[in-house]
Formats: sequence, C-alpha cells, structure tokens
Amino acid sequence: MNVVLADEFRDGNVPAMMSPLTSAKQAYAALPETVTEYYYRGDAASHESHLINWLRDEKREDGPRGFIGFAISARMSAALHTAILKVPEEGWQSYGNADARETRECAEVSFVPGEKSEHKDTQPLRYVAIRIRQRQEALFEDGSKVKHFAIVTNIGEWKAGRLIEWHREKAGTVEGVHDVVKNELAGGVMPSKYFGANAAWLRLAVIAHNVLTALKRLALPAEMLTARPKRLRFLVFNVPGRLVHHARKLVLRLAASAQRIVDWIEAASLLPIRA
Repeated sequence: MNVVLADEFRDGNVPAMMSPLTSAKQAYAALPETVTEYYYRGDAASHESHLINWLRDEKREDGPRGFIGFAISARMSAALHTAILKVPEEGWQSYGNADARETRECAEVSFVPGEKSEHKDTQPLRYVAIRIRQRQEALFEDGSKVKHFAIVTNIGEWKAGRLIEWHREKAGTVEGVHDVVKNELAGGVMPSKYFGANAAWLRLAVIAHNVLTALKRLALPAEMLTARPKRLRFLVFNVPGRLVHHARKLVLRLAASAQRIVDWIEAASLLPIRA
C-alpha cells in the first residue's frame, strides 16, 4: 500500500541491525484489524536473533498471534558460505528473467546455525542460496568470479525462485519510500542541532508521505497513483492562476485544462473534509 507504518530516528553511529524488533512491533501494532495474514521481508540488518525468534514464535508477545511468514537476507558467515560451496552442481537452477550479462541461480542449502536460542521443538529454518556469475567469465569489481548470497525463511511451500523474487520486491517499495522521504519531502535535511527536533522533522516527512499516498488512492485519478511529490506539485498543488474582476464577479483563471479542473473538483468531493 506504500504506507509507512513505523519510523525511528537514531543517532548516526547506531548500526542498522541494532534492535530491529522495536520497529517491527510498532509496525504490526499499527495494522488495522482487517489484516489477517502477516509477512515480513528485510535485508541483512533484520538478520538478528531477537527479531527472528519473535517472528518464529506464533505465541509472540506484543504482536499478532499466529504464523508470520518472513524472508530475510542472511549475513554471510564462514559456516554458511562453506555450506553453499558444498551444494552439488545439479542442485543449482536458474531463476528470474534471463540476463545477457549475468547468470542467476538458486539452490536449497542444508544449513543449521549453532544458535544458543534454538530449542528442541523449534522447526529449523530454510536457507536458499543465490549464485551470480558473469556470462563471459569476466570478473566482478572486487576481483571475484562468483558472488554468493542467501535468504533465511520460515516459508517452506514456496519454490526458491518465487521466494527470491518476492524478497527482492522490497527494494522496489521501501527503497523508493526512502528516496521520496529524504529527497522530495526534505526528510534527509536536518533543520536543527537538537535530536528531538530532528526526530520530529522526520516524523512530519513520513506523515506527509502517508497523506500523499492516501490522497492518491482515495481521490486522485488512477494515472496519478505512482506520481511522486514533484509531479503532484506540478499537476495539483502549484498550478498558477490569476484572480480577475469581471461582471461584478471575482473569477479565478487557472493554467490547467478543463479535465484537470474536473478531476480536482471530484477529488475534493471524495475527501472527508471536516470543519
């Protein structure tokens, strides 16, 4: 739905993987009661034991009960990398759209991390490896011929290719939101030297993003559903006009087409306006 459910303003020296469970709990708590299926996908910053254990526990505290399907980029430890290298060649299969420059393959990995938090009745997690190779035997920028990645998940019924594609879709949603909030709604420009003021500034930018999303989904034409704030300013908010006195009337002449004005009037009628 392109809506931010939770945000957290942090000091610049705080690593991304520090206490991700706090924001996760806030996000799930913000969901309406109509939501009955829950999922979670994240990058390697979410590969943190407290968060993963909370997601796996169907009787979790401070969150929805039941199954939460997740797919998280796994941090590449030496043990995990060794397990990936042991996958036989016939275990790899291509996935996604064909690329003229790279070969993308995936495989199931038999890997069980030695975590102290594991319990005897806990179901083991599933690890899916990703292997990327250059088609012309060229080297990557770091000098390697092959790159390996992995995803850890509790979703067992999906095929590896579908799981990877679903997990990768997060880059097309949350990264786009980050770009809009930082560069088009001024969330990336801190106005003060005070931590609290900057945290409030970020919160206002997030609220503005959510309000614009609601405006597009509830009132504006379908063609504007993917419009970014810059386009909305040009088409809706910053349209020039001139006030003209004519025939004892005050007339506003807008530099817009008749259809565009009709769209604005319809949008105004759809929005719940309270005095």
